Amino acid sequence: MPKYIIWGSYCDNALEKRTPYRQAHLDGLAKQQERGILITLGPTKDNTKVFGIYQAEAEDHVRQLIESDPYWQNVIWTEYEVKEWIQAF
Repeated sequence: MPKYIIWGSYCDNALEKRTPYRQAHLDGLAKQQERGILITLGPTKDNTKVFGIYQAEAEDHVRQLIESDPYWQNVIWTEYEVKEWIQAF
């Protein structure tokens, strides 16, 4: 199954603004991980970027997951890019 990386940006003051959506965000990620779709996801130390690795049938599926996430819907994530990834090692 293809793997995809995502790279995105957080809004200003993301740590404050994410608070009302954080639990729903984490619950959704846990379900994706249980289903074997989400391999890893997290912020950079300075909380300006998000990086993740997904395993899915198609890029559209990854985009649907991102765009249904509370962080995207509430503009905590402000932009993202998806690229199919070839895992060499």
